[in-house]
Amino acid sequence: MSTNKQTIVNISKQKKDAAGLKAVINAYKHAASKVGPIDGGKLLIEVNQMDGFDCPGCAWPDPMGKKSTFSFCENGAKAIADEATTKKADAEFFSENDIDYLKTKSDRWLNDQGRLVVPLYKPENAKNYQAISWKDAIELIADKLLKLDSADQAAFYTSGRTSNEAAYLYQLFIRTFGTNNMPDCSNMCHESSGIGLAETIGIGKGTVTLDDLESSECIFVFGQNPGSNHPRMLASLEKAKRQGGKIISVNPLDEAGLQKFNNPQELSGLAGKGTKLRDLHVPIKINGDVGFLIGLAKYLIEQDRQRKNVLDTEFINTYCHGFDEFKAHIESFEWDQITKACALSTSQIVQAGEYLLHSDKTIFCWAMGMTQHKNAVANIQLMANVLMMQGNLGKAGAGVCPVRGHSNVQGDRTMGIWENAPAIFIEGLENYHGVQLKNDKGVNTIECIEQMHSGDIRVFVGLGGNFYRATPDHDFTKQALANCDLSVQISTKLNMSHLYTGKEALILPTLGRTEIDHVNHKHQFITVENSMGVIQTSHGRKPPASQQLKSEVAIVGELAIQVATKHEEAAKINWRQYISDYAEIRNAIAHTIDGFDNFNNRITSLGEFMLPNPVRDHLHFKTHNGKANFVKHNIESIKLDKDELLLMTIRSHDQFNTTVYTNHDRYRGIKGTRRVIFINEIDAKNLGFEALQKVSIQAVSDKSKIEQDFMLVFYDIPQGCIAGYYPETNNLISIKDFAKKSYTPAYKSVPVRLIKREQS
Repeated sequence: MSTNKQTIVNISKQKKDAAGLKAVINAYKHAASKVGPIDGGKLLIEVNQMDGFDCPGCAWPDPMGKKSTFSFCENGAKAIADEATTKKADAEFFSENDIDYLKTKSDRWLNDQGRLVVPLYKPENAKNYQAISWKDAIELIADKLLKLDSADQAAFYTSGRTSNEAAYLYQLFIRTFGTNNMPDCSNMCHESSGIGLAETIGIGKGTVTLDDLESSECIFVFGQNPGSNHPRMLASLEKAKRQGGKIISVNPLDEAGLQKFNNPQELSGLAGKGTKLRDLHVPIKINGDVGFLIGLAKYLIEQDRQRKNVLDTEFINTYCHGFDEFKAHIESFEWDQITKACALSTSQIVQAGEYLLHSDKTIFCWAMGMTQHKNAVANIQLMANVLMMQGNLGKAGAGVCPVRGHSNVQGDRTMGIWENAPAIFIEGLENYHGVQLKNDKGVNTIECIEQMHSGDIRVFVGLGGNFYRATPDHDFTKQALANCDLSVQISTKLNMSHLYTGKEALILPTLGRTEIDHVNHKHQFITVENSMGVIQTSHGRKPPASQQLKSEVAIVGELAIQVATKHEEAAKINWRQYISDYAEIRNAIAHTIDGFDNFNNRITSLGEFMLPNPVRDHLHFKTHNGKANFVKHNIESIKLDKDELLLMTIRSHDQFNTTVYTNHDRYRGIKGTRRVIFINEIDAKNLGFEALQKVSIQAVSDKSKIEQDFMLVFYDIPQGCIAGYYPETNNLISIKDFAKKSYTPAYKSVPVRLIKREQS
């Protein structure tokens, strides 16, 4: 172990396994320290149970039917403890701490101040937030909205923590108000998956179930770190492995969770005698995925010519379109061109391809390592195309599996949180609710920031999340928010988005997943949708942190009621019935969204049900031509000068999205800091740098963008590539650097230079 005393940082070797006893200890440690040893333990037992609450962390599914007694992971326990903390950031806290002072604090420090428990208002030019009544806060928002020249001068953001019921009511209010400006967190993560899959197979979701994953013969995991971001996925991969399945990791970093899993629910796992998961690690360079996937397709075509029956010609001829052109396009690439694009040898691609050849049912899983590049849509479509070549859709154990990050980000989109919803969805709302709605395209997240910056959007409302910190180009986003007349954040915890605001600002405290939602002498429950299209209930189990907290449903509904007093279209909706009983919202969902027939009866009697999936269930492709489409893509490599490197942003193990729990990253051997850059030792020495040296990072696209005071850590990462933590490096990504078609920021491929600290 080496120690840098000046920064009190410990750097040790990367771990080769994940979970085990250490994960159990950390889970209970977080729960006990923030909630209390007894109450914290009770919450952990109730998470992801039929009559319990859905984990506010990731969207990994639970097995349908009987649940395990301990149905949580280490990072889920951190998310639960973080939300259920007994610490409170009250009105006195904000009177004692002005906004400029709070801006000097870290994301972690802000989060650690506890739950927001009272509505807060920042008047124009004020230095502090002050308490405000709910009545005055709602009236202020409504007044600002109603005085706009156009409803399109407002934007309404949504994070993935929002329930189905709140999301449905939110989008209904926004649309009756007169705009489709609904940027959301999906724009910044899996939008590329949605667009790529919709064009290719006709549905923007995955096509596999948990049973499929656990019975698959071959699972490719692209651009994903399940050990930290979706730890419960490791148990499913372990089941697949024990049934003979092969697991291939495709990632610039060889993450610990995919190397070996010590299942904490087994004695052998607690003792460290876990299960080796991946059979092969493919150390692809950053943004080399298009080249690698073209290489896999080329190898399958070549082997089909030699061995026959490698390709599923019956599936291709019956269900697909464009294969002949796709095949000719793939064959036009030379192997040298392919290997250069992904920095792999032909033999490495062939080795991965051999696993495809010997599998009758293959699944491709991926996360943001595939979706956050300029050519991200090409990544997604090529993954689907390689699977299609062997008929790996619509059969058990096979299909596409985009793994969502936040617990209900997929449900938000199903409920209509979408700036570009299809006409049939809008028509369903109009017919049931008796309203007239616009069917033009609203703004996505990038467009929202640009229009706030230009002054075209003047009011911003955020339902959850940490908009400022999660977005790219913090300098640009900061000014965009400052240009707004009013910014509103509906939140549970303090974050940077409460400090970089419009001229006036509101913080509205809301209930968390863990808390009881009591309306009209009845405990209300909510529903969510996981990564595999299963709708599940969530019942709050602990008293609210404050009697002043309101549910998201109540906040949205009360705002809608206030707007409806002076807005003809909004006045057509009986908002009060929806606030009074969430079952009424579910009735509306049942009448307007496919797959939710008899919603209330099904969810109350079963506790969960799976939404229909046309590809999985019927091999029905809702594309423009009714076929699964092969799509031609070219290799578009990012060219770098000799002194330039390609940066990808990553999360630490003690982090969920923008929420940082500690400054440690146990699996990568980092303790005490997040300001590190992982770099190949050869690159460092060629550029004249030493281990643990302090550097600044400069964006190639804009030399004025410099992030200072990062420590270099030698790491097993392909040459030409470096990695740094999100969101500390977000400002290096220009607002103009986003994926074609999806507008997802290119967080995973940022050309940068490293500068010695004394030169910065």
